[in-house]
Amino acid sequence: MSGTEGFEAYDDQNDHGAGGDGTGGPSDQGDPGRPARIPLPRASVEDTGRPLPALDEQAPSTPLVLEHRVLKSLLGAWALAACSAEETAAVEDHLGECGTCAEEALRLRGAVGLLQRPESLDLDPGLRTRVLDGCLDRRPPRIPIPDWATPYDAETARLDALLQDFGDAEWHAPVRLRWFDADEATSRRTTVAGVIAHLLSVDGLVAVALGLDDPLDGSPADAPTPSGRTEAFWRASHFPPTRSVRPRWREQSHDLVRTVSFTGGTAGKLEVAYGDFTLPLHDAMLDRAFECWVHAEDIAEAVDYPYDPPSPRHLNRMIDLAARMLPAVLAERRQKGLTSPAPGRHLVSAGGPGRTLRLEIEGLGGGEWLIPLDSPAALGSAEHEVAHVALDGVEFCQLAAGHVSPAEAAAGQGGDREAIRDVLFAAASLSRM
Repeated sequence: MSGTEGFEAYDDQNDHGAGGDGTGGPSDQGDPGRPARIPLPRASVEDTGRPLPALDEQAPSTPLVLEHRVLKSLLGAWALAACSAEETAAVEDHLGECGTCAEEALRLRGAVGLLQRPESLDLDPGLRTRVLDGCLDRRPPRIPIPDWATPYDAETARLDALLQDFGDAEWHAPVRLRWFDADEATSRRTTVAGVIAHLLSVDGLVAVALGLDDPLDGSPADAPTPSGRTEAFWRASHFPPTRSVRPRWREQSHDLVRTVSFTGGTAGKLEVAYGDFTLPLHDAMLDRAFECWVHAEDIAEAVDYPYDPPSPRHLNRMIDLAARMLPAVLAERRQKGLTSPAPGRHLVSAGGPGRTLRLEIEGLGGGEWLIPLDSPAALGSAEHEVAHVALDGVEFCQLAAGHVSPAEAAAGQGGDREAIRDVLFAAASLSRM
């Protein structure tokens, strides 16, 4: 069909569909028998065929006229943007004429601004946990994560969320790792990428215990301790670690959680070797969650970004792990001559009660623990309590991480001073690179 024939067909359709007899609409100039190319609407679907009113026939809206007392009573609703359009127009017209009401309206609008907290553009770190909890409440997972692995899953997710928007400058920001060694504050300078490489290499201890690949790509016998593995990883890198270490660390953390989930929780009693000591897998996962949080705070401090503590439930488990490890650390320090000889101390049979320190943790993750002082095999007993220490939960974790010295720990103390000193230094001795 040619272009001319197409136009002729279009004209024929208009002749038949829009009043082909010339009476269906306004006519074109020069041809009174032809309808307009775009006819004006004559009826609405909603009005069942009744003709639409012309624009000049529509009744103009009448401004709302209200008394002064009514307008004054609407000022609060106006400040909250709760008035109708007509009421808003009436109030605002009145504010241009009445100075008293204008001053009151200004005060009310300022008060509303104080009631509204400024919204942060950053996502709430707990958003992921709340969304997952809501989803899991509706439908349980086919393969649930063991309860003892959830702190590690949560802390690695929080750290990954912190890292996701880092540029090159942030990845190379200097970070100082701090811990206590032989009762002396020790530190090691690295970068944000170096901290993630440290977490990757030490998490590899758990990966090896589960039969997964070792991130060191070599024999772990050459570097059995966390610090040794980290130094080996750093030396093996041809260049300082960069943002490329993040995918490897995140993939490994996913693999660890996935593997312990597929075991159905039966792998919790596997032993994870840390070189000079071992931990059951369920405690090792808690240890890795704790270190992930501590180093996430190191990174956040380096880039001047706020970072919240773990949830109280997870923090309580981390504190419980540290409290359970204190008796063994006390015994090790005693063998090295780092503790003060206690007057009247005597050998305690396994499972028997002995001298006890009551550790009271306040605030987040709070609780009470009875720490046996004379032997790891002894039983903590309230009847044999010789000392009492009270600490904030986050501050106790900072002490156990080597970020706060025993002398600086703001502890409420009572009882045997030497026992208190030994426990505070033992808590600091839990730290390592």
